[in-house]
Amino acid sequence: MTDTVTPLILCGGSGTRLWPLSRKSFPKQFTPIGGPESLFVQAARRLSGPGYGAPVIVTGSDFRFIVTEQLEAAGLRPGPILIEPSARNTAPAILAATLHIAATDPQALVLVAPSDHLVPDPAAFRAAVVAGIPAARAGRIVTFGIKPTRPETGYGWLELDEDAGDLAPRPLALRRFVEKPDLATAETYVSSGQYFWNSGMFVFRARTVLDELERFAPA
Repeated sequence: MTDTVTPLILCGGSGTRLWPLSRKSFPKQFTPIGGPESLFVQAARRLSGPGYGAPVIVTGSDFRFIVTEQLEAAGLRPGPILIEPSARNTAPAILAATLHIAATDPQALVLVAPSDHLVPDPAAFRAAVVAGIPAARAGRIVTFGIKPTRPETGYGWLELDEDAGDLAPRPLALRRFVEKPDLATAETYVSSGQYFWNSGMFVFRARTVLDELERFAPA
C-alpha cells in the first residue's frame, strides 16, 4: 500500500441488538465476539500496521473511557478520539471526523469502518482496501459490497452497474443504493447476482466527501 490511509472508526451505537450481551451502557462492539478481543479492538487492529495511520475514533461520551482502556490493553495507539455531544447517526459522524482530518490534509485518504463488524479474513479485507485506493485517489467514493448469502431485509443493498464476474477485489460501477427491502424484493436481489449487501465501509479523499456533502446536504 503506497498511500497512508487514515482509518475513521465509528464507535457509537445504542446497544439494542444482541441484548443482553449488548446493552446501552456496553454496546456489542466492546464485547469479545469471534475471538478473545472485542469487535472494536479487532477493527482497530485490522486497520493498523504498514499503510495505515493512527485511527480517528468517533464515539459518545459514555464510551470514551472504554475506548481508551481497550486500546491501551491491546497495545494500540489511537489518534484523535472525537466525542459526539449527541447521537446523529452515521453521516454527521463521518462529516465531523472528515472535517477534522481535512483541516490538516484535505487530500488525505480516509477509510470509514464501523467498529462492530466481524471480519473472518482480515487479509482479504486489506486486499479489498488496496484495490479501492486508486479509485479513491482519483476522486471517487468507494464502498465495499458483501456477496449476499440470504435475502436479508435488515441491510441496505448495492445494485451493480456491471457484472461482478469472479468477485476478485476491484472497483465496480454501482447503479444505486437500495434501502432495506421487503423479503420478496430481497429474494429477487439474491437470485439476480447483481446486488451486494452494503457494508457501510468507504474509502475516499477527505475533500471528495466534503464536496459531495456540500453539494447534496449543504445544511
